[in-house]
Amino acid sequence: MANPILVTGAAGRVGGVGRTVTTLLLKQGKAVRAMVRNEDERAQALRDMGAEVVVGNLLDLDAMHRVIAGCETMYFGMSVSEAYLAATVNAAAVAKHHGVQAFINMSQMTLSQMSITETTASPQHKLHWLAEQALNWSGLPVVHVRPTVLLEGFFLIFTADSVRESNQIRLPFGEGKTSPVAVEDVARVLAALLANPPPHIGKIYHLTGPQSENMHFYAQEYSKALGRTVTFQDIPVEPWRDGLLERGLPVHLVNHLATMADLHRAGRYDRMSDDVLMLTGQGPLSVQEIVRKNAATFTASAKEA
Repeated sequence: MANPILVTGAAGRVGGVGRTVTTLLLKQGKAVRAMVRNEDERAQALRDMGAEVVVGNLLDLDAMHRVIAGCETMYFGMSVSEAYLAATVNAAAVAKHHGVQAFINMSQMTLSQMSITETTASPQHKLHWLAEQALNWSGLPVVHVRPTVLLEGFFLIFTADSVRESNQIRLPFGEGKTSPVAVEDVARVLAALLANPPPHIGKIYHLTGPQSENMHFYAQEYSKALGRTVTFQDIPVEPWRDGLLERGLPVHLVNHLATMADLHRAGRYDRMSDDVLMLTGQGPLSVQEIVRKNAATFTASAKEA
């Protein structure tokens, strides 16, 4: 049997990157080792799909030996966390020890404008930048994948309530343009890289959606997808940040999200790339398509109306 492809973070929510990558690889007939944090129904669902499921923590050295041994190709991805750099270096050290031949690293597009002298206020951006440096220093055969803001990971989460309740997108993005990319497109790129990594080793890919526009444009896209008028209402960053803290989100994550808002206002997300099309042969999904697919999330039920 072929060496399995390791996918970390495979037990994320349905529609999450790791889980979607696992599904795509299994559909291609690839052997997949899916790393999960806990043995639960999500782990069982992966097992039912045909994945080899291993339980482990990215910060646990012994666990990572069990997870990585026998894998020649691996995908590393981790959600926003204060422990992100430590987890990356831990995984890289074990991968180096076991002779991993392709380490596909999930990063983020903001790093393309960062350097040893240029950074952002986000603690997560700094950890991501340092993690990329450490992976490059490691000598591992690395591919960096840098998506822009994720449609499902940001827009679905932070616009659903206001669109459902008042037909407004309420975000502190000002007039800045942005080019959000769908998780499905990111996962398709990752699956393509994992299935045939040699031509891509040492490269960096930037992933965006099909257009870069301001939020008034995207409000029109929401309107078309939902069949009702949706407008964009700019709001100040600080009250939005305070609201996220009141919802119980970790300070590290909130500081990262607030920086993303500031960077959007400054036009730093106004970037375009054709890497999704180039790597998969299929153009990226639009905001309108994603909103239409998730229309129920933005629509009050008859009982609530």
